[in-house]
Amino acid sequence: MHFAIHINYGIAQKYGGTFHLRFDDTNPLKEDMEYVKAIREDIEWLGCSPGEHVYYGSDYSEEICNSAVRLIRKGKAYVCDLSPEEVAVYRGTLTEPGKDSPYRERSVAENLLLFTEMRKGAYPTGSKVLRAKINMASPNINLRDPVLYRIIHAEHYRTGDAWCIYPMYDFAHPIQDAIEGITHSLCSLEFKDHRPLYEWVLEELEIEEAPRQREFGRVNLTGTVTSKRYLRALVAGNDVDGWDDPRLPTLRGLRRRGFTPESIRSFVREIGMVRNRTMVDFSMLEHSLRQDLKASVPSIMAVLDPLKVVITNYDPQETEGLTLGNNSENADLGTREVPFSSVVYIEREDFREVLSPGFRRLIPGGEVRLKGVYIIKCHEAVKDAATGEVSELRCTYDPLTKSGSAHSGRKVKGTIHWVSASHGIPAEVYLYEKLLGDSDGPKTEGEAWEAYINPDSVKLMKHCLLEPYAADAKPEDKFQFMRQGYFCVDNKLSHGDHLVFNRIVPLKDTWKGGN
Repeated sequence: MHFAIHINYGIAQKYGGTFHLRFDDTNPLKEDMEYVKAIREDIEWLGCSPGEHVYYGSDYSEEICNSAVRLIRKGKAYVCDLSPEEVAVYRGTLTEPGKDSPYRERSVAENLLLFTEMRKGAYPTGSKVLRAKINMASPNINLRDPVLYRIIHAEHYRTGDAWCIYPMYDFAHPIQDAIEGITHSLCSLEFKDHRPLYEWVLEELEIEEAPRQREFGRVNLTGTVTSKRYLRALVAGNDVDGWDDPRLPTLRGLRRRGFTPESIRSFVREIGMVRNRTMVDFSMLEHSLRQDLKASVPSIMAVLDPLKVVITNYDPQETEGLTLGNNSENADLGTREVPFSSVVYIEREDFREVLSPGFRRLIPGGEVRLKGVYIIKCHEAVKDAATGEVSELRCTYDPLTKSGSAHSGRKVKGTIHWVSASHGIPAEVYLYEKLLGDSDGPKTEGEAWEAYINPDSVKLMKHCLLEPYAADAKPEDKFQFMRQGYFCVDNKLSHGDHLVFNRIVPLKDTWKGGN
């Protein structure tokens, strides 16, 4: 969705045109105001505002209906009584031509009468349709007398019960474009086979300066789902947390995860307007996000899997304030005060009981530097009697090694982040990976999704601690957690003092450039 929006908006901007947002609400069973409101909010957030140019297909109901009457009068449309199943059978296949409906040769007068009665509500839902009279032997199935209007007795979210006949999208689309003065209707490649019908409608209605439909290739992302049909199946089956699940590539999902409008726009610009269906690595989108955030968000310390460290030679009554820069690439983001005390928490993975090759963090008898402060040495690992797991480290600090002091030059191989136990801000953190892992999803219609969803696509860390700078974080605020990645305050689950973060992307950038 966001790719198509940006392509249309970007081309309108580039050539001095006008970007239109139109809701093609031609089916009362599928549209509602909540859907409309959500789309408008998403587009505004993306930065592709249509301004005053917001339209609804239902506003043109009379004009579209009059266009149908014109086709009937020209002998180019007829009322058909075949059932939907019979219409499908009569249409033929890709290798066999269709056959004419037994109602195809109704007179103009009879078709006008029947269509008028359809509009007045004289017939039940689905009992009759209006079809174009084109060519049942056409190699393009879309031209085999396609349905133009159908009967649906249902209340429309904007027009109420004023209508009981509704146009098909392929019929309404070119007429709506013509009414609005559209010059180029840009759509994805799956509509290419529909273009002949688009042009037939405009030609038969004798539209001067007719709009032109042009198609661009569909862009899919590795490891996720971009098909609206499959997205709907995931949401309906409760396999994800709604349309705004942070693992989905919907605008709502990307926004909740923490992607910025600029990162999405940059990603689309990098791809360009492709002509064919294209598969793009998700890491390219992540790269755009990192480029946008690296100099624009504060970097703070956050411990996701805490391990307690007691510094036995540091005064337990003392708290030391440290001044740290918020972003090494952007001094304009200023500094912050970070409290240090005798009890801190470090990442559990930053300690090992036995030294292994390449490990440069804390071990019994070993030393590391705590980021921005002192070198500490581990003397004892205390274990939980019930589980046997290490529950606490007892360490000492070297007071002569404070970062920035005259004697801070003593070198150790590792530097780790930490959070003061008495000052840490509790939070929950969701770690996200690709929804589908290395899979492309179901291969057949109706196949269950359970076997394809990556079981590690989301992991909840419940007992995280953040430095006090994060205490006033608001929904959608973004941070870099040192050595962890970029994180965003969840706009759905966070409330009051209950902070919930989503990992947007890890720090490591795997995208190598190119398409």
